Amino acid sequence: MAKFIVVTGGVISGLGKGISSASIGKLLSSKLRVIPIKCDGYLNTDPGTMNPIEHGEVFVLDDGGEVDMDFGHYERFLEVNAKSSWNLTMGKIFQEILDNEREGNYLGKTVQYIPHVTDLIKQKFYQISQDENADIILIEIGGTVGDMENELYLEAVRQLGQEVGEHNIIFIHLTYIPKPRTTKEQKSKPTQQSVKLLNERGIWPSVIIGRASRSLTPATKNKIAMFCNVPSEAVISGVNVGSVYEIPLLYNEEGLPGILHKRLNIYSPPHLVEWRELVEKIKKPSHSVTIAICGKYTALQDSYASIIEALAQSGAHLDTRIHIKWLETTRIEDGETTIEKELEGVNGVIVPGGFGTRGIEGKIQVIKYVRENKIPFLGICYGMQLAVVEYARNVCGMANANTVEVECDNNSVEVPVVCILPSQREVTRKGGTMRLGGQDVALKPDTQAYELYGKARMIRQRFRHRYEINPEFVTILEEQGLVFSGYHPEEKIVQLMELPGHPFFIGTQFHPELISRLEKPEPLFYNLVKYSLMKA
Repeated sequence: MAKFIVVTGGVISGLGKGISSASIGKLLSSKLRVIPIKCDGYLNTDPGTMNPIEHGEVFVLDDGGEVDMDFGHYERFLEVNAKSSWNLTMGKIFQEILDNEREGNYLGKTVQYIPHVTDLIKQKFYQISQDENADIILIEIGGTVGDMENELYLEAVRQLGQEVGEHNIIFIHLTYIPKPRTTKEQKSKPTQQSVKLLNERGIWPSVIIGRASRSLTPATKNKIAMFCNVPSEAVISGVNVGSVYEIPLLYNEEGLPGILHKRLNIYSPPHLVEWRELVEKIKKPSHSVTIAICGKYTALQDSYASIIEALAQSGAHLDTRIHIKWLETTRIEDGETTIEKELEGVNGVIVPGGFGTRGIEGKIQVIKYVRENKIPFLGICYGMQLAVVEYARNVCGMANANTVEVECDNNSVEVPVVCILPSQREVTRKGGTMRLGGQDVALKPDTQAYELYGKARMIRQRFRHRYEINPEFVTILEEQGLVFSGYHPEEKIVQLMELPGHPFFIGTQFHPELISRLEKPEPLFYNLVKYSLMKA
């Protein structure tokens, strides 16, 4: 039978429960199979239709699931390919409850939150545990204790604790320890009140992790221990760090693995030697480069969380610190700034994925500048499509070239070098209907991409798009020097492009950031940093 670790949060949101959960899993993953489950309280089926500025990045899994960005942390820390069924939302739960009711599966009973909803949540926990042959099920409860949205999840894990017994489950509460400027003293009262709220729901945490700007003092730990009914050694400092990859090392130093081993009767000593070496390179690099991320969601950097991490991972292997410059491309369109000013001192440029028309002309101007000035460039999804639009306009002489994504009010694009996928033409629903998830990419020999991927004929990447490079324009674009170096092996969808004669100018229809790991950075990001370092 699997053991369960339940992580809750208190006092304020945004403390990093996902990273903390992933770090806890990392500490146990050397000998045990750790499977993460994220419980979100929102009524959306998944975050796929949410604005990234509101919710953060939508993380896409190999099975096509659009899930919470915390799954990016889980995959990067635990070396697992997560599944969409591991992301529970109240939208999914309620939909299944209603479907069951319509099918008469409740035998005439009045359907209620308790027991029917909580039973279904627990059923999901048990089923995932069984299906995945898990040793540890790591359950993160989204939101903050006291939120209405997560009450049913909390009741479900309370019942779970009663069913599996105290040596098969442990509750960990992540909280916030403020230090007001006026007193310069760590304050434990918010944590006490947060734990009290959790106690009122029948849950007594065995470990409390206090997020703070500095390590918790012995006095603070003792006070929390006394008022929250835990040993002082089970009060863990969650210090602010420069890199999220330091957190497993921090928790290990605080003795968290030993607590988990003793409570759950398990043994899986952390293997962190290589991890620690890479973290040291992130903290104390010998070189530095500046990479500009040119997008429309720059108001919330979590919108590009996986790109940020892929750059950091590549930097660790190249002994290089990555300085990120955020460029909101609508400012270029509106004449608030100039490309020359914004890209001064920039060594490489990323134009990431996105949707809609806002900011695209600014992105096209940026792409033209980096192409002409030989600045290393990586265009991702929409970024690749706009790179083709720019090339068609300024090299191939197609002044009116554009993507049909900008069509509105029956005004058609005169030269549609980017068109909608045939499979998407009849789609009307927004959620979960794009071309999603893992797909094979056949690489063309004797191309830069072929070399960068170690002369592999086939790679696997993750996609999230409705539009593609229009096959009708591929020949003329190639005749003018553009190279399409990767295709879907059967559907012939363009999935990679590059520009010979340029040090590094590559566009991908897929999202390479989603599969990058600390121990094994994705080759395109690694080489973007490598060529940017040459430009520095």
